[in-house]
Amino acid sequence: MSKITRALISLTDKTGVREFAKELHSMGVEIVSTGGTARTIRDAGIPVRDVSDLTGFPEMMDGRVKTLHPKVHGGILNIRSNPAHQAQMAENGIVPIDLVAVNLYAFEKTVARKDVTLEEAIENIDIGGPTLLRASAKNFRDVTVIADPADYEKVLAEMKANGGETTLATRFTLARKVFALTSAYDRAITTYLMEIDPTHLT
Repeated sequence: MSKITRALISLTDKTGVREFAKELHSMGVEIVSTGGTARTIRDAGIPVRDVSDLTGFPEMMDGRVKTLHPKVHGGILNIRSNPAHQAQMAENGIVPIDLVAVNLYAFEKTVARKDVTLEEAIENIDIGGPTLLRASAKNFRDVTVIADPADYEKVLAEMKANGGETTLATRFTLARKVFALTSAYDRAITTYLMEIDPTHLT
């Protein structure tokens, strides 16, 4: 099992996030978050640490760059049982991130609009979200990843039943779901871009 002590939450669809964050906080989990998600959690009276405080860098470039940082991805990708990884964590001031809850920019919904411009479509291609999801899913032996708000209750119930831990079977199932999601997301982007005539770009 893998006990959750720190969670990174960064959401486009904020359905149920207040309740989810409240339950995590009640179990002693430190919550790290970004932008609008952090505001939503903070407005609900739940303590939250901004990701910029974790990384030492501000969110920048209109939100394009906020979680792409070694202190985020090192926190996710380190293998807890690997002494060399743990030594590098300590040396570089990186803390573990045990749970990642992320959902993606609504690209398909955006490009379904008849009046959508290419610029709008491009701005709705999520970069940090898929990177966080894939990193977490790759390290499923140590990290619990949630891409669907419908899975909040299952994870919370398992944590309550196991002293704040999730099972390997659950982490693997959630990771598999993530790879299916990011694969479909990339297909949707490719399908849209293949319909654009590059000779008409300005």
